[in-house]
Amino acid sequence: MRILKVALSGLTGTLYLEFDVPRLGSRIDAVLVSGPAIFPIEFKCGERQFRLADYNQAWDYALDLKNFHSASHEAPILPILVATEAETADQAWQAAYPDDVRPPYRYGARHLRDVLQGGLALSNGPPIDGEAWGAAPYQPTPTIIEAARALYARHSVDAISRSDAGAKNLRITSVGVEDIIEHSRAHREKSIVFVTGVPGAGKTLVGLNVATRRRTLGEARAVYLSGNGPLVAVLQEALTRDELARIGNTERKGVVRQRVKPFIQNVHHFRDEGVRTTSAPYDHVVIFDEAQRAWTQVKTADFMKRRKKIANFNRSEPEFLISYLDRHDTWAVVICLVGGGQEIHTGEAGIGEWFDVAAHVKPRKSGPTSMRTAVGD
Repeated sequence: MRILKVALSGLTGTLYLEFDVPRLGSRIDAVLVSGPAIFPIEFKCGERQFRLADYNQAWDYALDLKNFHSASHEAPILPILVATEAETADQAWQAAYPDDVRPPYRYGARHLRDVLQGGLALSNGPPIDGEAWGAAPYQPTPTIIEAARALYARHSVDAISRSDAGAKNLRITSVGVEDIIEHSRAHREKSIVFVTGVPGAGKTLVGLNVATRRRTLGEARAVYLSGNGPLVAVLQEALTRDELARIGNTERKGVVRQRVKPFIQNVHHFRDEGVRTTSAPYDHVVIFDEAQRAWTQVKTADFMKRRKKIANFNRSEPEFLISYLDRHDTWAVVICLVGGGQEIHTGEAGIGEWFDVAAHVKPRKSGPTSMRTAVGD
């Protein structure tokens, strides 16, 4: 704080500490919004050297803002990596890439103000409203969606190397889910789909297939959400490596990972964004993996009180997630991948809670809500 207090004295702008990039779980040490520019600042206290991993971390934070934070799409973004005990530093800002993101400026704690003023001198555009910027929602850029479309165009359930009867059922189930999505979009309906099956039946494969085959830009794309953090990390890493191998390692790994993030995300970050904002999510098609493990009202309320400082939260996780999608004025599809009887911790609601909520939901706007079940085992 002392470093920032000295560096920001006399500058006009808005400072955010521990800023969470919506839906991604990226927590940036500090973000300065000043004039037309955005400065994500990553501090490495006590460090004397600028490590490559830290440099890439600062750069990835800037790309997360550019690609997934709606108020950052058009703004110059100038990340800074501060090693507080470093004796060396960059001498100037590097040139911006076509997306108007510059490589991180490596600097020690001293003279940080000069770095900021130099970055402001290089930045053009209208001044940014700092308060509105901080409240802006998750929204992937059209370019990141286009890249993801190209990345996943070759993936299909048809290509899964299975010759048993289950492979045919996977194709049938995937096609059935796709038909419901297209029907809902065409008729401006809201639908809830349950894909059920025993462990190993292929529910996750169906969900990933739907997420990766939504090739239309904008509202018709799908996002795959899981509360299993290690699974999200493994899937993102595997698909990132796959793409790196396909393109011959001609791009930085962090840039390639940006193309994976729109499709596979953590469900808890999705939920938190719904709590933070009153608007509808960017996505119209949402796939919840292991939906039977969503929390009951009691467990959700306890978590919100302890971790989010929200008292008297009165909805279960299924009820809240469905209501979040119901904020859309037009259409939406909730796809629940459900393993019956696979609740493994206290406070997990099971399939019954989803059915109860779905049976009683009343659409916020005109248009019917339907509940459908696709069997995947």
